[in-house]
This record gives sequence, structure tokens and C-alpha cells, in this order.
Amino acid sequence: MKAAKREELSITEREMRPKIDFEEIARLLNLIEEKNLSHFELETEGFRIKISKEIPIKAAPQLPSMPSAASSVGMPLPYQVTEEKPQPEPKENLHYITSPMVGTFYRAPDPTSPPFVEIGDVVKKNQTLCIIEAMKLMNEIESDIDGIVREIYVENGKPVEYGQRLFALEPIS
Repeated sequence: MKAAKREELSITEREMRPKIDFEEIARLLNLIEEKNLSHFELETEGFRIKISKEIPIKAAPQLPSMPSAASSVGMPLPYQVTEEKPQPEPKENLHYITSPMVGTFYRAPDPTSPPFVEIGDVVKKNQTLCIIEAMKLMNEIESDIDGIVREIYVENGKPVEYGQRLFALEPIS
């Protein structure tokens, strides 16, 4: 009687075995690779296989920026991509004014006013050089030395990062 039960179990075990072998799995993998699939699932009686792979994401090509109503008003667009310019090597005799926060750089108090400073201007300590708007607050950035403006690194209305160079001043002794 025990032999009959063993025979029945072995038949049941054989029936529960997958109807797919490793060669078929290898062919499936080749087909998935050939078709460049990122996800594949197969389920048969008593057998299930699920194959997933990560596909490397290629960088999207940069599209030329188009002016919009939001950018003409001076509001940065949430999806706007800015090109990072390499910062020039520091010169020994220059003092750099850097951004104390993330925000939008403005050279003038309003669109109709002239800029606070131009290249070649002599500035005094505590003189306003620009405004950085952050969270709807206008923050005046002042010079921390007496000097001559030798370089302005950021364009009006462009986003700035914390620690980014804004101005290069030549100290006046």
C-alpha cells in the first residue's frame, strides 16, 4: 500500500513540476534582450517567472529655451534648466561676494531702475550690490569691503545657489 501512495505522490509531484526547463528560460532571456523589454511575466500551471531589468536612462537632449509669459515677467519657470558655467580661477587681489542663499538675482530694485552697480564702479562697505529674492522676500546683498567692481558673474533675473560667486571686487586700501 505504501508503494502505491509513493507512486501517486511521484505522479502528483511530476504534474506540479514546471512545464518549462532551463533551456526555455535561456531562450526567453535572449528574446527579452532582443526585444529590449524591461519587464516580463509568465505564469503556467504551477510555475511563475517574472523578469525585470533596469534600463539606463539617457539624458534628454537640451531644447532651446523659448521665452514665455512667465519668464518675461521675471518669474523663473519650475522646469527651467540653467547651464552651469565653470567659475573662473580666483585671482589673488580680488575679493568675492558670494550668495548667502538660494534665490533669484536682481541687479536693480525694480525693472525700470538702473542697476545698483556696474563694472568699474567704486563701492563702499555696506553699499547694496544686488537683491536676491527668496520665498517672495527681497534680500539686499551688501558689500563687506570698500572696493572697485571688477566682475559681475550673474545675469539679471537668473537663479543663484548658496555660495555662488556674484561679484569680484578689487579692494581699495
